Amino acid sequence: MIISPKIRGFICTTAHPEGCAAHVQEQIDYVRSQPRLANPPKNVLVIGASTGYGLASRIVPAFGGGAATVGVFFEKEGTEKKTGSAGWYNTAAFHEAARREGLYARSFNGDAFSHALKKEVIEAIRADLGQVDLVVYSLASPRREDPDTGEVYRSVLKPTREIYRERTLNTDNARIEPVEIPPATEEEIAQTVKVMGGEDWQLWINALGEAGVLADGFRTVAYSYIGPKITWPVYTDGTIGRAKGDLEATARAMNETFGENTAVVSVNKALVTQASSAIPVVPLYISLLYRIMKEKGLHEGCIEQIKRLFATRLDPARPRQLDDHGRIRIDDWEMREDVQAEVAGKWPAITTENLYEITDFAGYQKEFLKLFGFGLPGVDYDAETSPVREIPVS
Repeated sequence: MIISPKIRGFICTTAHPEGCAAHVQEQIDYVRSQPRLANPPKNVLVIGASTGYGLASRIVPAFGGGAATVGVFFEKEGTEKKTGSAGWYNTAAFHEAARREGLYARSFNGDAFSHALKKEVIEAIRADLGQVDLVVYSLASPRREDPDTGEVYRSVLKPTREIYRERTLNTDNARIEPVEIPPATEEEIAQTVKVMGGEDWQLWINALGEAGVLADGFRTVAYSYIGPKITWPVYTDGTIGRAKGDLEATARAMNETFGENTAVVSVNKALVTQASSAIPVVPLYISLLYRIMKEKGLHEGCIEQIKRLFATRLDPARPRQLDDHGRIRIDDWEMREDVQAEVAGKWPAITTENLYEITDFAGYQKEFLKLFGFGLPGVDYDAETSPVREIPVS
């Protein structure tokens, strides 16, 4: 079939296998163009490994340091009549590149929240690698089934204090529109924390530790975001922020159990990802931020950001650079005073009419399509292709 993008709201319902492969190769090529990691991890487990920051966190140690990687994700395989998910095609491309490079790679497609999948991953690590020395937790999901009770929890994107009124960007028609979001109930806050907080991260580390597959001196990192005051009501001070606060509390608890600086939360930059596209106001902010950071020569995509994280913040030979809350701040370029001053100064002036002039919404749209394998150079999008791609998932 000929595969074209079909966009519905903040998601693209199709993905292009050759395009996704080209996007993965683009990231691998960037990592190879940079100095190799000085002290790379040897065996890495990435939970949420198929897109965005998680995918980059698999590519960087593998192709920048020769690490063996185990990836966990929940993705949809393509059929002869329907495309698979971008994450499926990304992983297929990663495996093929790893095979050519002689790198160990093993993947698990299923419910990362379940005890059964944790057990399956642990057994594979024990059999193939013995132990892992880095665990990256980069899971983003709208729902979670409690592995003990079977109860299903669902996350929401809402403020927690009062009605949030701002302007947002309707990415379907490139129009600036008002948005009004009512505050979450206590039940919605609690459910969001259950889905996006630190409980499952803790369960993974506990299970790995009890099974003896964590190397001495292992480290684990989970990803978070803070952002500017413009988005605080719906993010940092909202339901997601409550969940991220729980994530940080989990890191502190794990450090008490496993040793200081074993677990850390990395606050990353705002980027075009499937998760960020769903958050009101954030696409407009990212469009403006991209314009400003590109003009200042500070812009990073997922792969550049994660390469810098591994090279400068996760290198065990370097002193840990942490903020007052014990977090890594790899969002430091985004949050520079001059960058945020320009964001604050230009924000009120953005209208539908000058959107492309003041912001880099064109760049946002390009990056969004690339997430699903569209708009990559060298890919013939008019050619027939099969949506079926095999990957050796366990």
